[in-house]
Amino acid sequence: MQVSVETTSTIGRRLTIQVPAAQVDQAADAQLKKFQGRRMNGFRPGKVPAKVLRSRFGAEARNEAISEIIRENYVKALSEESLNPAGFPEIEPTVNEPGKDLEFVASIEVYPQIELKGIEGTSIERPKASITDADVDEMIESLRKQAADWSTVERAAADGDQLKIDFEGFLGDEPFEGGKAEGHELVLGSNSFIPGFEDQLVGASAGDEPTIKVTFPEDYQAEHLAGQEATFKTKVHEVKEQALPEINAEFTKRFGVESGDLEEFKVEVRKNMERELDTAVENSVKQQVIEALKAANPIDVPKSLVQQEVDALKRQAAQQFGLGEDFDVSQLPNELFEEQGKSRVQVGLLLAEVVSANSLDASDDELRSFGEQIAQQYQQPEQVVEQYLNNEQMKNQLKSAVLENKAVEKLSESANVTDKEMSYQDALAAAQANPAAEGEEASETAEAKDEENS
Repeated sequence: MQVSVETTSTIGRRLTIQVPAAQVDQAADAQLKKFQGRRMNGFRPGKVPAKVLRSRFGAEARNEAISEIIRENYVKALSEESLNPAGFPEIEPTVNEPGKDLEFVASIEVYPQIELKGIEGTSIERPKASITDADVDEMIESLRKQAADWSTVERAAADGDQLKIDFEGFLGDEPFEGGKAEGHELVLGSNSFIPGFEDQLVGASAGDEPTIKVTFPEDYQAEHLAGQEATFKTKVHEVKEQALPEINAEFTKRFGVESGDLEEFKVEVRKNMERELDTAVENSVKQQVIEALKAANPIDVPKSLVQQEVDALKRQAAQQFGLGEDFDVSQLPNELFEEQGKSRVQVGLLLAEVVSANSLDASDDELRSFGEQIAQQYQQPEQVVEQYLNNEQMKNQLKSAVLENKAVEKLSESANVTDKEMSYQDALAAAQANPAAEGEEASETAEAKDEENS
């Protein structure tokens, strides 16, 4: 076997592999012998003459032999050239004729070689907030809204009402993908739609078909819609008003306070808010560190890994919007998720490099401790912890998250971290604006790289 390697980009490689004709012929002959047991009219099984056998099955035997030769020699070439591919190759036979050396080309992407740069001197703002009684009261009011009942009313819609609507969006006269839904339930004032959309439904009644004109924000995630003026044709099927529950013993029991005592309920609400605040502060710092790491280490990332992340994001979106298990996620356009997918791959590769460079590891005690933190939100936390620790896949997920946190902590040691006073709500908003989940999802990329290297 002869191998030549051409560098087509920082992570692109083109392998030209040649296999001697004699080796191909030998493999084809060995493959042909497997056809001896085939039934052919006029011949007993196993007694078919070699000439007849070659005439009937020679091409098929050669094709099967070549497929196996390509696979074996591709793997051998990777080993000889110390190449670490990301994803599957594109194989193209360039010479495949009897009597001639077999030649094929394998185009691959490899994991990038990373010369890790730290984030020394980077300014990181750590939110610092306290939870006031007013914050607790506001949270209880939010819980009331979550537990509210909705009843149909025969009047025009007001802010805070829930509408059941159909809608379809148009750019000019052409409908655009992802801009259509039927039976969607929308709470006016929730700000869950494009700015201006909900405002134009105030005053609408069941049976109305208002036309809504809006402009997509310039930073809208779907680039082909960003900054575009759009028209939505809508139909209102139903208007419902909200009925908030009273704050009494029955209400507190809905949230696990069996005593029904209001003060005990407030204590539990505050504890949950404190846990949420701690997580928000951690996530805000984490994402700032991750963004600084990305800025210091721009790298090319393999397209195959990006596509894996895009596919995962599509499945996540389909689940989030309740599209059902049978929904074909390939209907969702790649461009909606490509930037986030690319970022996740970059983060995963960089964090894996930080873990490796600093020889970071996670002990069983650390995995248990982290599992206990996660399990606090469940009714039977002990069972959840044991489930995580006794399931190999879930345990690996715990380990990835722990190692990620250690990597971020290690990086932050060299950064300038300063506390910034802010309200509880602002601290939560800061974390939501920079979701640290990106790094956790990308841990699968790091695991894949470790598997490839092993």
